[in-house]
Amino acid sequence: MNIERIEFEVEGSRVVGDLYMPWGQGQHPAVIVSGPMTSVKEQVTGVYAAALARRGLAALALDHRGFGESGGQPRQIEHWQSKVADLRAGLDYLSSIPGIDSERMGAAAVCLGCGYAAHASVNNARVKALGLVAGYYRDPVSMREKDIDGFDAKVAQGIAARRRFEETGLLETVPAAALEGDAAMQTSDTVDYYTRRAAHPNYKNSFAVMSREHFLPFDVQAAAPSLRQPVTMVHSRNALSPHWAEAFFAKLPGEKSLTWIESRGQTDIYDDAAIVDRASELVAQGLLTTLAR
Repeated sequence: MNIERIEFEVEGSRVVGDLYMPWGQGQHPAVIVSGPMTSVKEQVTGVYAAALARRGLAALALDHRGFGESGGQPRQIEHWQSKVADLRAGLDYLSSIPGIDSERMGAAAVCLGCGYAAHASVNNARVKALGLVAGYYRDPVSMREKDIDGFDAKVAQGIAARRRFEETGLLETVPAAALEGDAAMQTSDTVDYYTRRAAHPNYKNSFAVMSREHFLPFDVQAAAPSLRQPVTMVHSRNALSPHWAEAFFAKLPGEKSLTWIESRGQTDIYDDAAIVDRASELVAQGLLTTLAR
């Protein structure tokens, strides 16, 4: 496996990625890999990109605009439409790289990246197959129904933060992962993962509050009925919202599979070697079966 640094532009901003290329000559099938909120390419996307490359798939892990080594302002904003645009542009760029078979391409993703990858694949002829691991298949309608006031208050907080940024240039942030106070992720395993196990100089434990205007209403479930590609899903009963995984799977209209694996929680699926091997093997099998046709 060889790792190549690549750069391309999206709407005038530089996007930086690591392309994991399998050994051997010829034209390789390829995937773009999307990951959890606030993450960078040296974390779970890089882990899975490497695992997929070992199984014969060229795999691109990138830093979205506003994160890691990529350009773009404001920083640390979870804006789902922008992330979808990055993935679509990344697929276009990937198709132009020597050694990549532009007719055999797909997408792979972990956690919230499953939502970004799903939306990026809708009506996208470049994506012939998807592999989704431990997806955070958000259903904002049901989330809001459980706490209308709290949900709307956080969206309003995001709108107010965006307006302050537009008026003053000051970006309001909270920790991406923390157990106390306001934070985007507030579970012990996410704090352990982002602040200890996957800590990296390119990762910033920060979340732009203005993200909430777009992040809270982000509907991952909405993409499922429009996906016509074969979809391989891997999930755990101990991962995020398994009932949403089942709901997403049920909405998929085409060829599909859902395999349940064992995990302690969500983030051990990101970096436990045995779990990564199992999940990536299942995803690679699903992708390669389709991309070999």
